[in-house]
Amino acid sequence: MQHPKMPPLRYLTAAEVTRAMPDLDTRLALAERTLIALVADAELPPKIAIHPRPEGSFVHAMPAYLRGSDPDGGRDLVGMKWVAGYATNSGLGIPAINALVVLNDPLSGLPVAIVDGGPITAARTAAVSGVAIRQFAPIVSRHSRATLIGAGVQGRSHAEVIGHVLPGVDLVVFDRERERAEALAAEARLTGGIGSVAVAVDARAAVAGADVVVTAASFGPIRQVMTSDWLSPKALVVPIDYATYCSAEVARDADLFLVDHREQFLANRAAGLFDDYPDPTATIGEALLARTPRPEAGRVVATHLGVGLADLVFGDAIVRRAQELGLGVVLPR
Repeated sequence: MQHPKMPPLRYLTAAEVTRAMPDLDTRLALAERTLIALVADAELPPKIAIHPRPEGSFVHAMPAYLRGSDPDGGRDLVGMKWVAGYATNSGLGIPAINALVVLNDPLSGLPVAIVDGGPITAARTAAVSGVAIRQFAPIVSRHSRATLIGAGVQGRSHAEVIGHVLPGVDLVVFDRERERAEALAAEARLTGGIGSVAVAVDARAAVAGADVVVTAASFGPIRQVMTSDWLSPKALVVPIDYATYCSAEVARDADLFLVDHREQFLANRAAGLFDDYPDPTATIGEALLARTPRPEAGRVVATHLGVGLADLVFGDAIVRRAQELGLGVVLPR
């Protein structure tokens, strides 16, 4: 029998996480809260990584802590994301990236929830991009033009956000697999806020003339191929695929080069994942707090690598909603 003072331990499947997912405006607010909290109110190390076989696989531990407003710590958030990436899974017909988010009671440290992290990863990443786009996309007198490079899970989650923050947007999609690009384009045409959708024949053609470029490609042999001459003078570039497409030259030439978490970016640069990239101008959260204006001329690059704090903030909101809806299985201790 469970001790009466032990909190329940709830497990949520991916489908239950999706059912309990906050609406898009709330997700954008959670993402903004995360980015601002990273400036002063959070504690998290750069991702702790191991690299098992097969070659190219990774497993990351992403612990995070957010100090709440309650003096006794009762509203703090404590937890971790545990995420594994095995590219070879695609050939087996199973997801290449799998994750769990664990939430702990802030006062006792006891785990209170185990949550499938797949839907959270997609939603929180796109929401962080949405915050950056809302703040730093160039102001134009026509409908904005946006490009999505990569038509996987992240491409799909970003289409909804782009349509929301850039209503009427003309969207161009590119993926190395034409069928995937066509499938995402078909979905995007039914997505609110998106005015038109086209599929480009190659990445450079997709980027030409875009006001906003989101790179969400799978990691692979392509590295730093998108150079400054591909881009419009005032383009906002939002890479979520590290330096797969966005070159160091683009970051160096930008008027603002922002990252989500400085320490994590620097650790990844030291590991060789951002060769020749400059130091960031600021974090996205610092720019939000300072109300840094979008440069009148010149580009902005807002790179975000994904932080465990975002998974924690989203996971907490999802678990609370799941409890209201009666979702999940309470596991015995």
